[in-house]
Amino acid sequence: MRERFADLSTPLIADACVGLGVPPRAAPAGIRAVVPGHRIAGRVLPVRHHGSVDVFLEAYANAAPGDVLVIDNGGRGDEACVGELAVLEGVAAGIAGLLVWGLHRDTPELVEIGLPVFSYGALPLGPTRLDPREPETLTSARVGPHLVGPDDLVVADDDGALFLPAGRAAELFAAAERIRDVERVQARRIRAGETLREQTGFAEYLAHRATDPAYTFRRHLRRVGGAIEE
Repeated sequence: MRERFADLSTPLIADACVGLGVPPRAAPAGIRAVVPGHRIAGRVLPVRHHGSVDVFLEAYANAAPGDVLVIDNGGRGDEACVGELAVLEGVAAGIAGLLVWGLHRDTPELVEIGLPVFSYGALPLGPTRLDPREPETLTSARVGPHLVGPDDLVVADDDGALFLPAGRAAELFAAAERIRDVERVQARRIRAGETLREQTGFAEYLAHRATDPAYTFRRHLRRVGGAIEE
């Protein structure tokens, strides 16, 4: 999966979700890689943070190589919940990266470590609270409006992060690859001087819409084999 994602992007996979009728689940806007250009793809290893690093250590004990630690810190902006030691321990556990619904710290050390970490950003303050654990602390995590767990995959790049049902990953990746191939051809043709309007028969679409107001551009694209919106 990581090899296939290396030649894809989250926008392509999001379009594949739309095309296959899979509700797209995106992490909130603003979650970005500590190091621009870093990417992650792997099974969700969920954990809910309650103020102590012990939950991460416990989660790592159940990690499989290539998992992505997805940390629910409620999107808090008043504390950083992961730093150098938690990320180094992730390297030792063999995970593929971390995605935090919250903040990180120790930015220079995280850059040096090199394990992809996605978060809202950095804050020097660590947690001072210690809240009660929940029964779901190690079984699910909330990221924005989405509740995710081990039956989900997460993919993330410079455009953000998406959560996918693991059981449909193969067909979603295949659909994304088909969209990628069509869009690459379209891009080459634009650069060669053939506009996207010409490629998609846009004048024909406008003429058809004039006689049939219900005729949508997406319907037209499906008919002509375009993929710029799906």
